[in-house]
Amino acid sequence: EKGAPPAVRDRAWFYLAKIRYQRGLLAEAEQALGRIAGKLPPELEEERVLLAANLLMARGEFAAAAQTLAAVKEGAGLYARFNLGVALIKSGDVARGTALLDEVGRAKAEDEEYRSLRDKANLALGFAALQGDDPARARGYLERVRLSGMLANKALLGFGWAAAGLKQPRAALVPWTELAARTPADAAVLEAKLAVPYALAELGALGQALDGYKEAIAVFERETSHLDESIAAIRAGKLLAGLLERNPGEEMGWFWSIEHLPDMPHSGHLAQVLAQHEFQEAFKNWRDLVFLDRNLRQWQDKLGALHDMLANRRRAFAERLPAVRERERELGIDALERRHAELSAEFARAAERADGLGLADTRELELLARIDAARAVLERHARDAELEEARERLRRVSGALAWQLAQQFPVRAWEARKGLREIETGLAEARARHQRLAQAQREEPARFDRFAARIEELDRRVQALLPRVAELAAAQQAHVQELAVAELERQKVRLAHYANQARFAVAQIYDRANFAQEANRAPAQ
Repeated sequence: EKGAPPAVRDRAWFYLAKIRYQRGLLAEAEQALGRIAGKLPPELEEERVLLAANLLMARGEFAAAAQTLAAVKEGAGLYARFNLGVALIKSGDVARGTALLDEVGRAKAEDEEYRSLRDKANLALGFAALQGDDPARARGYLERVRLSGMLANKALLGFGWAAAGLKQPRAALVPWTELAARTPADAAVLEAKLAVPYALAELGALGQALDGYKEAIAVFERETSHLDESIAAIRAGKLLAGLLERNPGEEMGWFWSIEHLPDMPHSGHLAQVLAQHEFQEAFKNWRDLVFLDRNLRQWQDKLGALHDMLANRRRAFAERLPAVRERERELGIDALERRHAELSAEFARAAERADGLGLADTRELELLARIDAARAVLERHARDAELEEARERLRRVSGALAWQLAQQFPVRAWEARKGLREIETGLAEARARHQRLAQAQREEPARFDRFAARIEELDRRVQALLPRVAELAAAQQAHVQELAVAELERQKVRLAHYANQARFAVAQIYDRANFAQEANRAPAQ
């Protein structure tokens, strides 16, 4: 919104729409999608169309979704064609939708993601054919589903029902027997536990069928007990704590995902739970709240450290200030400035007269003093003719010294000016430090007070947020756990239904056996 290039802004709105859609905020996702003004990069444009179609289908507008997807059908990926097929079927155009899903089900897939999508299309077509009482076509579709894929169990179950629909119970036993031997946590496996004895009964093997139903009842009861153990563990918080421990992360994040299952009494029950989009998003919200709680507690500790640091700064300032003031008094800036002014005036006079004597060094001044003393002695003996040679020598020495001072005057004048400038700069720095010290004496206590007020305000905010976040985290944890429990409760209901079916089948077998015995006894009587 604030100065970003249009292309960047459009990508931001796209990702906001995607995040909101995943969080179930459909109206907000549509609003963000509508803010995209231009074309997205090619790798995102198809995703944008898919997202728009998914939002339409979420509102039940399947015809509009099909129209949206049809615009990108040519050259579109498998996802677009799959969604278009689903939208067409749900909008009433079953023939076109089925043909498109069939195309997806036959397509070449280079990676696991697209192979799974292809399996999903074939599974959907197979069960649709079963519901349409066309078991032969259903078997053709289901044969394409991989035996090692995520949808293999459902495909095996449907394949068996297709054979049963074709009055081939012996053929149905092949996929059902394979399926029944797999882990019973899957609903398809549980249904196969019923389907196998059903096929045996259809073949007349009533004894084997009876054993199969009894075994199924035992499995259902055992699984119900296992589900109760899993529900107890979930309500004790083991599921969420384990997920957080096995899938660590230091940041909140949209891209974070569950990769490792926690240690649970029966982790196989978690597949159906974790597959739910609602559970995934609710768990992310709880994880974000846990992150916020941890972040606030870290800031609580940091604010305590900042408070201690500020107290140390106050104490150090109060302890060092008297010593700094004393050193400043010892420095005597005013006296130094006066001395600088005197030297500057003296140099100005010497420079005006080009007086080399004014810039003489210590040795030269000593020589001048000795010359003046010798001259005074000679003047007191002015009539002594024997001192004439000494007077001449003194005149030559005095002249040589005067000539030397005159010759060196330009260089010494330049050095003197440089020295005076350096002194002036040093005095200016000292005066600035003096002013800063005076300013610090006035302002530093107030600055400390402002920092203290900010720390106190932030500490109050953290203290107010901590219980609120903890309350929300506890409520969200309960919500996530209830989502998981609700799914396991649905599995228990399904198991109870299967168990009732099995018991009813057992009763039927016993009735058939009794009828047969009575029929055999009737002629003898």
